[in-house]
Amino acid sequence: MSQVHTSYPLKVGLFGIGLDTYWPQFAGLEDRLKGYVAQVAARLKRPGVEVVNLGLVDSPEKALDAGHRFRQADVDLIFLYVTTYALSSTVLPVVQRAGVPVVILNLQPEAAIDYAAFNALGNRTAMTGDWLAFCSACPVPEIANVLTRAGLAVHQVTGVLQGDPHVWNEIEGWIEAAQVKHVMAHNRLGLMGRPYNGMLDIYSDPTLQAITFGTHLQMVELDELAQLRQGVTEAEAAERVTLFQTEFDLQPDCDPAELTRAARTSVALDRFVDRHRLGSLAYYAESVPGHDNEDVMTSIILGCSLLTARGIPVAGEYEIKNAQAMKIMDAFGAGGSFTEYYALDFADDVVLMGHDGPGHTRIAEGKTKVRPLEVFHGKVGRGLSVEMSVQHGPVTLLSVVESGSRLKLLVAEGESVPGPLLEIGNTNSRYRFAPGARAFVEAWNAQGPAHHCAVGVGHLAGRLQKLGALLGIDVVSVC
Repeated sequence: MSQVHTSYPLKVGLFGIGLDTYWPQFAGLEDRLKGYVAQVAARLKRPGVEVVNLGLVDSPEKALDAGHRFRQADVDLIFLYVTTYALSSTVLPVVQRAGVPVVILNLQPEAAIDYAAFNALGNRTAMTGDWLAFCSACPVPEIANVLTRAGLAVHQVTGVLQGDPHVWNEIEGWIEAAQVKHVMAHNRLGLMGRPYNGMLDIYSDPTLQAITFGTHLQMVELDELAQLRQGVTEAEAAERVTLFQTEFDLQPDCDPAELTRAARTSVALDRFVDRHRLGSLAYYAESVPGHDNEDVMTSIILGCSLLTARGIPVAGEYEIKNAQAMKIMDAFGAGGSFTEYYALDFADDVVLMGHDGPGHTRIAEGKTKVRPLEVFHGKVGRGLSVEMSVQHGPVTLLSVVESGSRLKLLVAEGESVPGPLLEIGNTNSRYRFAPGARAFVEAWNAQGPAHHCAVGVGHLAGRLQKLGALLGIDVVSVC
């Protein structure tokens, strides 16, 4: 999981709801329910997350105050713990005033009432008080009705307070999704160069990216990167070559002069990213033969791979949408490597996918190889490139799809599987999908994505659905 902005930590709000009329009627009920809220608050605490716990809200007046307090606290997400029956008027003012997504926690204290012990209490007042502690499901339809009529999204987690893995997996998923949304909203995406000529599907509206994700898009200059490169010393370049030897599997046919050329660009890239405080980068340029800018562009792959591996994903061909997809996957801790279809292996029913340019070496199967290429196909020049396959096991593909004036997330879960690969000096992997290769590509293509996507390790469809819900955009899972 990528770290959230250090100056603005993720803030998660929590409040429980009850009905003040009950407290004088049923001795001990209020304290019992407050104890349940405290248990949830303790479970929400984790590094990088600040929990704002307002305790039990049991009247419309307290609800209005809670809404103001959450707004003042700048919370990103609120968990509403329904402890017993409560009026919807104790919820609506909180949610409206806070103005952030709310997840309803419909959690009983135990899996079932102990009917024999309950009926043996003898005192019907005591029995009712005990029953009300299990009554969390009762007001949820009322709350959902009012929120829906107010045009507010309804998100729910239903289960048992303790000993229910489903509940805490769901809560963890909402927190992770909130963290990723927070990362995207505080990210600075650098845009350097221009799109690849004629590749119409990758052209994107930068303003729509800023509106949807909150990302700041910073225009940066290739000339500046080239100038920084001129200032890299021989000692700094030699030190970076040593790092290459540690991070990569340098093949014997790599020219030492090419390694030094890539090292100078890598050092300059780090300075460039630090200067502009970039959390991701989309780039493409061709320049003209013999120009410093061409020298930079033909030696950029190793440095961009190192940046991607340390949480600053770099997308080639000026693919803004895919830089965003890669950042999302990286923020979930899944990697996020640039990829596209290569071919279909109908004999083994797998899809071959990869791309030229940078790769995410932290999710590679084994050590990433560096190979010299006499030509960068479809691009200018020659130089060093990386060859890697994504770790074998579960993977998720993600595409940020632009359709008209809206974005959506397109998701597929599959497996990275062993088998023969193309030793062409590019990233490439074999992926198997449950519907089969033929049905998968047709279902994916039917959603209108650009031909690039991001691949990360693990199955993340559920987390990405939650992210879409928090962002207010559609999420389509094809498998």
